[in-house]
Amino acid sequence: MPRQHQRYQERPSRLDGAVVWTLDVPSGPRAPARSVLPDGCMDLIWTAGRLVVAGPDTHAFEVDPRNRGSCAAIRFGPGTAPVLLGVPAHELRDHRVDLAALWPRTAVAALTGRIDRAADPATALEDFALGRAADTGPPDPLTAAVADGLRRGRSVASTAAEVGLGARQLHRRSLAAFGYGPKTLARILRLQRALALIRTGLPYAEAACAAGCTDQAHLAREMRDLAGMTIGAYFAAGRAANSDTPQPSGSRTTA
Repeated sequence: MPRQHQRYQERPSRLDGAVVWTLDVPSGPRAPARSVLPDGCMDLIWTAGRLVVAGPDTHAFEVDPRNRGSCAAIRFGPGTAPVLLGVPAHELRDHRVDLAALWPRTAVAALTGRIDRAADPATALEDFALGRAADTGPPDPLTAAVADGLRRGRSVASTAAEVGLGARQLHRRSLAAFGYGPKTLARILRLQRALALIRTGLPYAEAACAAGCTDQAHLAREMRDLAGMTIGAYFAAGRAANSDTPQPSGSRTTA
């Protein structure tokens, strides 16, 4: 029996800093599993009849696609989802939670039905997120500045100084906004920078240094600690899944 392939697609969202993505999973026993790496983000994921929040991960999350069907989702930038969902990020860390466990069930049922009936569920989900953002307002500019500084490779100490927070204050606010402390977020974002550079064809050693690691061995250790696999195995899994891009880091899936 020929291998059945998954098809992943993503595009920038009209919501600032977010990405809309879809995953088409064929039925059958041969569809390969997917490993989702930590990325500092949270996702709102729709599958027929269900809305799930994927909290911020601290380790790779492997999902067997045979356990659920195709989906559409919006991936929020670091620090954004807690404002929209009304729940601190650390309460959802390393969890996939039904939205109905966080919001009134009648409201979630109405929203789910509306997306179920939409010709394009991904766009309907994005429209909902845009409307929600208009009601809640933007995320805290301070936490947005923290995420931006760490994303650009600044140290935790310099980022704290730039936003005018002490170490304890920064840690507390980071837990609520990102799901973990700034040091963990910095490591995750650095790993994602390195993987993005490798996808462009840059050799591992060069990508490691450009991303802020001391050397290739440092990057390899971070990959093992945060992803539980080697870089080579990660990209090989992406090729096996036959996605449009090598195993995308942010494509969350439901449990």
